[in-house]
Amino acid sequence: MSRLSQTDWIAAGFRALTTKGPQALKAEPLARDLGTTKGSFYWHFKYVPAFQEQMLSHWEEKATQDIIAALDPIPTPAAKLRALLQLATTPQEDYGGVGTEPAIQAWAHADKNVAAALARVDKTRLAYLQDIFSAMDMANPDLPRICYASLIVLQELPDDDDSAGTTPMATLVRLMIALAETD
Repeated sequence: MSRLSQTDWIAAGFRALTTKGPQALKAEPLARDLGTTKGSFYWHFKYVPAFQEQMLSHWEEKATQDIIAALDPIPTPAAKLRALLQLATTPQEDYGGVGTEPAIQAWAHADKNVAAALARVDKTRLAYLQDIFSAMDMANPDLPRICYASLIVLQELPDDDDSAGTTPMATLVRLMIALAETD
């Protein structure tokens, strides 16, 4: 068996978080899930809180800076908003995939460090959305907040209607872009 990397442990942490909750973010259950010993965990992380800090740091970078870097070359704000929607609604395997965002939201209710990381991510995301909306001459500060809040809430709702061919979030973004184009 090959040696596990720090990235392997972090990926296992996100899988555990989304399927079992934050109580599973401990050396023994993670080692069991990976079929290895706790020693491997402690080779990479001094203690469990350090592991959790690394998970949050990884998520924070992937969920903000990496997405912003991917969107910056896109020439128009409407195209950026569409691309952002696509990124936001596509599972990001490098930081947990499906269910990670709601799991972090839930974890933040019980852990002040997670709540602080979530607040930083929210602030960065809202500022970026505000820049996009401002570039579309939509200066109302409520619009980025509505867009972001909708995305968060829609992640929690089951998607029962596969026949529609679109998502409610896509509909909202198209509506917002149409509003910008009519002014």
